[in-house]
Amino acid sequence: MKPVIFTIQARWDPEASVWWGRSEEVPVAAEAATLDALLAKAAAQTLDLLRDNHPGVEPEQVHLQMIVLHEASSVPDAA
Repeated sequence: MKPVIFTIQARWDPEASVWWGRSEEVPVAAEAATLDALLAKAAAQTLDLLRDNHPGVEPEQVHLQMIVLHEASSVPDAA
C-alpha cells in the first residue's frame, strides 16, 4: 500500500504556553504542552476523521509529518 502523508503545521503560543497544530487536509486542530503530545493528539484525530474525509485511505497508509514554525525567541525551554 502506498503511504498517504498528511502535514500538521505546529506553532508555539507563548501567551498560552502551548503548542497548537492544524491540518486542513484531514481536518485536525489540537493543542498540547509538548510537541510529542501534540503529535499524539493529531494522530488520534486523524484516524478518527479519516473515513469521513478520505474514505479510500486505510489507517495503515497514514503517515504524519509535522512542520514546526516558530520565532527563535519564543521557543520554550527544553528543561
